[in-house]
Amino acid sequence: MSVSTHRGAPFASGPADAGGGLDPAARSGYTDHPPRMGFFTDTSVCIGCKACEVACKEWNAVPEDGLELTGMSYDNTVGLGASTWRHVAFIEQPVVAAASTPAPAAAEGVRWLMASDVCKHCTESACLDVCPTGALFRTEFGTVVVQDDVCNGCGYCVGACPFGVIARREEDGQAHKCTLCYDRLGAGMEPACAKACPTESIQFGPLDELRERAALRVADLRADGQAQAQLYLDDPDDGIGGGGAFFLLLDEPEVYGLPPDPVVTTRDLPNIWKHVGLAAAGLAATGIALGLGRRSR
Repeated sequence: MSVSTHRGAPFASGPADAGGGLDPAARSGYTDHPPRMGFFTDTSVCIGCKACEVACKEWNAVPEDGLELTGMSYDNTVGLGASTWRHVAFIEQPVVAAASTPAPAAAEGVRWLMASDVCKHCTESACLDVCPTGALFRTEFGTVVVQDDVCNGCGYCVGACPFGVIARREEDGQAHKCTLCYDRLGAGMEPACAKACPTESIQFGPLDELRERAALRVADLRADGQAQAQLYLDDPDDGIGGGGAFFLLLDEPEVYGLPPDPVVTTRDLPNIWKHVGLAAAGLAATGIALGLGRRSR
């Protein structure tokens, strides 16, 4: 089994999937594979119940990671990590009524933005590129999974992830993250978080179908006056080649703690190594020339 490699941006080689982006499973050596599967998280209908967090922990036997409130709204997990594979953010925004709004219709107070974050299962996955043991691999569904029994705990993947998703667990020293419930997919089941979501904020299915559904949903929200409604990581031409998990947001990505323009961190590695090689060759040539010059004397 091979893993994907990057040749710079934009990414313009390799077979295409039905959604118009590169097919990561085919690029990883799967000649006959199912459609690429993924998540579409519609934050506009998230109610912050955290059923996804609980279902994820129960199914995957992920240990608890803090049972006390952090002081950051109604949040006891803060963000994604080795023991938090789904994280529901509670974002409180002050709402001030516009001066032109009639008094009876004026609404002031707090707007709640709730969003369930997860590993993005990037098309161009830096964590895959830097893993020295093959512990991280691409599945036939196009997702990215960590093999616990192969991980040596080096932590290279932690620094490579542009989203800060993957992390090492102190108890075992190994890296852990969302697997998109790989075991459930193999049995024809949907991931535990999507199964548990009561409002269908987390939707699971073939990625190309999810993108079509998301485009219709954001158009409806904008027509209803949600001018800032936008899709995040749905574009195969973005800096990570599009996410296997993408989101509908009601404000800018930074508000949710997401990078506005993420780029795969290993994008420039081929060019960097090329220049390193040229520099090394130049130094070697200089050393040989100096040595020959001394002998001629």
